[in-house]
Formats: sequence, structure tokens, C-alpha cells
Amino acid sequence: MGKSFWMALGFLLAELHAGRAQQKVENLIIVTTDGLRWQEVFNGMDSAIAHKAQFNQGDSAYIFGRYWSDDVAARRKKLFPFLWSVFAANGQLFGNVALGSEVSVANGYHFSYPGYNEIFTGYPDTAINTNAFRDNPNVNVLEYIQRAPGFKDKVAAFGSWEAYHRILNSRRCGFPVVAAFDTIPWKNPTSRERLIDAMKQASYKPEGEEGCMDVFTHFSAMEYLRTRRPRVLYVAYLETDEWAHQKMYRNYLDAAHHVDEWLRQFWEFLRADPQYRNNTVLWVTTDHGRGDRNKEKWTSHGGITEASQIWFGVMGPGLPARGEVRSSALIWQKQFAQTFAGLLGLVFTADHPVAEAIRQIW
Repeated sequence: MGKSFWMALGFLLAELHAGRAQQKVENLIIVTTDGLRWQEVFNGMDSAIAHKAQFNQGDSAYIFGRYWSDDVAARRKKLFPFLWSVFAANGQLFGNVALGSEVSVANGYHFSYPGYNEIFTGYPDTAINTNAFRDNPNVNVLEYIQRAPGFKDKVAAFGSWEAYHRILNSRRCGFPVVAAFDTIPWKNPTSRERLIDAMKQASYKPEGEEGCMDVFTHFSAMEYLRTRRPRVLYVAYLETDEWAHQKMYRNYLDAAHHVDEWLRQFWEFLRADPQYRNNTVLWVTTDHGRGDRNKEKWTSHGGITEASQIWFGVMGPGLPARGEVRSSALIWQKQFAQTFAGLLGLVFTADHPVAEAIRQIW
């Protein structure tokens, strides 16, 4: 059957699926930070890694001075002050394996393109086995939402990595994807957008043309949110993965700390703006985990068993404020896509399998 049939069926089923949340969700902000380990999210900085000369960039004093505490609750709050104050008090955080909350990728590859495909299509496609994979043939939930009534021209994606064009299939998806060193593609950019474009083009490019620094992605997305008023916005940060691969633990921690600050900025904007106040869900997660049992392997992920372990947080209207979740049934990354649709009162259908939504968040 054709894609149009499945989309029509999904919109009809949406009425049956709506009403899960006690308050109506009108908008959704999805944030990913590439390859950020659950170990840092729930335990803070790892002293065993920070002590190693090959990882601490010759500045263990900085790392310990800024991010260390003997108390795990204080330590993780130093690294993620927003996540462990406002977010934990008002939302839900899944993935602390030590407390019996496990979130796992379903794909067997444990790296980025397969992970993002799984997040947004609900389908861990075994054919997607390289980061160089062509345009994604699988329909993603963002393009499905874009075609739903009330969402046309109300979906956008910003990412630091050029591969998001292929992952989200920007040739087909119907919504703007601004990735890596793209300039603003729409007419009449604001003065801030023109400035961000100019700064990005003139910036340091440690990854060549493949990826820009996260600060440009963040402020481009914030400006779009402020001026273009999307209902669904996806923001994808990259530096947590890049610095880890380069064995730079100080930079990795700083990048994670920046993401926490940017989450705070998003949330404060959403709380202050009448269009988004009390009707917007904020979701944050990652595409894959990293090594940990052997501390030398924290820089890597593909082929490492524990790199299947990920985490996510969700906060918004109608969702219980459970904080750090304990003893939860296993949640799969492939369940995210249907959950995104469900939060907006939709049922995501496609001509490929789509995993069920995450029941535990409601």
C-alpha cells in the first residue's frame, strides 16, 4: 500500500490516540546531543578518565575544580545544573542503569546514522549500516507530522552535522533542514540570522565541512523559534561525540555543560512566550552510548556492547514529574518516534514497521 494510505489511516487513528495527556500538547522541541554517555548524565564526571593524561588535555585541575564533588548528586549537578534542578523537578529522566532504568538502541551498530534513523523512523533498519548511507528511504516522524493537519510549514530541523540532510531526507521531507555550514535557505533572513551565517562561515572548522560548532546550531535554532514560531523543532548537537573521539575529556565535559545551558535557554523561552507556555514538551536524548567497562574505550562506541545503553529526558504538560526514574521496564530507542507523534495526538504510520509508543511517560 502507498504512503498516502498509511498517512490517512494515521490521521484517522489520531482521534483514538489523543487525550493521553491531561493537558493538550501543542508543540514539541526535540534535542539530541551526539554520543553523550548516561554515565555522565547520572553520575557526573568520571574521575578515572579525568586522571588519565591521555584524556585530560593536561588540565585535570580544571576538570576537577569545575566538575568534581565526592557526592554524586552534587557532582552531576555541577555538570548539568539545569537537568538536575528544573528538569528533574518537573520532568522525567530515564536511563540510570544502576537504578534499574535501562534505555537501549535496537539497532546492532551503536553509531550515529543508524541511531538517528531509529529515533525518527521507529524502525531499526539493518540496511543502514554506515554513516555514509545515502538519503534515508524510511519515512521519519517529523515529515509525517509536517503533513498532518495544522503542521504544514510548522516543522524544522537544525543540526551541526551535514549528514542530517541524508538522515532526514531533506530532498523529500518537506521541512527545512539546516545542517553544518548551510546558509539560511529561506527568504528574508533576520539580521541575527545573517550574522550567525557570516560567523559560521568564518569560524574554526575542526571537522572540515562535515560539522560546525554547536554554538551556531543553537543560536540559529533559537532565532528560528523566536521569529518563525514552529510547532515542532529538532535541534541536534554534535560536539559531545567529536571531542570524545578526539580523546579530549575536558572538551567533552564542557560541551555537555553547554548543552545543559542551552536546554535552560529553550525552557525559559518556552515558559515566557504565550504561544509555547504550558503546552510544549521538551525532549532530550542521544543516538548511542560509549564504552565504560574499559575506561580506555570511553572514546568509542561502534562494536562496544555497552554503547547500546542510552538515556532520555522528557518534560511538559500532562506528564508526571517523576524525576530520576527507577526500576523501569526496558525502553527501546525505536519507541521514540511513535511517542513524539503521540504527544501531539497523532499516530505515526508508514510503509515500514513503527515500534509502539513509550507507555511509561504518561
